Amino acid sequence: MKGNRPLLTRRAAAALGLLPFFGGRARADAPSARPVSDHFDGRRFFNPGGSQPRGLIDVLRWKMTGNQIDWPDRHPSPFPPHKPPARVGQGALRVTFVGHASFLIQGEGLNILTDPVWSERVSPFTFAGPKRVNAPGIRFEDLPKIDIVLVSHGHYDHLDTATLAKLWERDRPRIITALGNDLTIKDHNAAIEVEAGDWGDSLSLGHGVEVSFEPVHHWTARGIFDRNRALWCGFMLRGIGGGVFFTGDSGFDGGRPFSRVAARHGAPALALLPIGAYEPRWFMKGQHMNPEDAVQAFTLLGAKQALGYHWGTFQLTDEGVENPAADLDTALAKAGLDAERFLAARPGQIWTAGGVS
Repeated sequence: MKGNRPLLTRRAAAALGLLPFFGGRARADAPSARPVSDHFDGRRFFNPGGSQPRGLIDVLRWKMTGNQIDWPDRHPSPFPPHKPPARVGQGALRVTFVGHASFLIQGEGLNILTDPVWSERVSPFTFAGPKRVNAPGIRFEDLPKIDIVLVSHGHYDHLDTATLAKLWERDRPRIITALGNDLTIKDHNAAIEVEAGDWGDSLSLGHGVEVSFEPVHHWTARGIFDRNRALWCGFMLRGIGGGVFFTGDSGFDGGRPFSRVAARHGAPALALLPIGAYEPRWFMKGQHMNPEDAVQAFTLLGAKQALGYHWGTFQLTDEGVENPAADLDTALAKAGLDAERFLAARPGQIWTAGGVS
């Protein structure tokens, strides 16, 4: 039984959860010749006025003294994988949750993927590290032709070079990411074309749709020596379905990331908000929201609807596999909000302006 594993074995297994953040090969050079700014000191990016990521000593303290709840080997979604339509027309919006932070957003004739991960593990290795406990909500071979790929930052559970290479070989999509992550992608395959942007930048995607790079409170690394050599961001999509905000990863940071988005763009119709990987709180608070934080973020954005992600597919932290969904229900009830307005998405689940299926 998993729950009866010896303590040292459990701790050794838990330590493999560090691989998405501290393992593997990484570049040690600066992301590019960028001018110093309010979030770049000439060598590394940082959260202006915010907290910095925890150091290795804190990581070891967490892993040696934490109280990780074991996940099951499989946690299948009640929604079976399906084949989406080739396109969704003008004025419509269809969003399918693939798993973890991967969404297929369809509207205005565009097919857009966020942080696509189809690999079995989020790790620099194929044999170790957090392993998928449910299948992607769309089989890779059933994906429609992808036009746009948005990559929020460089952690292995968001930037999956194997999946990006497969998408590039198949569809030649526009791959858009925050500064410095383009080097990671091109290190894997120099032929891949990548567009990199800074906070505040905007790009036209065609069909009247625009994407903006939004400041969020996080950090990034692919190895031990490249911490914050690349940037992290959220993405605001305008001109599609009344507006869609994809957070990427973010701590709550006093609500500043979400107040800024609402002030700059107005209330989006749909907010995609992370609700998982939040325990232990003393360690995770600066980098990941818990469900109560996410409900506050939803309120600050003024969004009509939210889908919660970053839970239930890869175990990165200590909470149980179903805790984020249960804690979200509690937080919504405490805030007096209708539970149907903020759903804990499951792989294969589809959202349209008319509801979920």
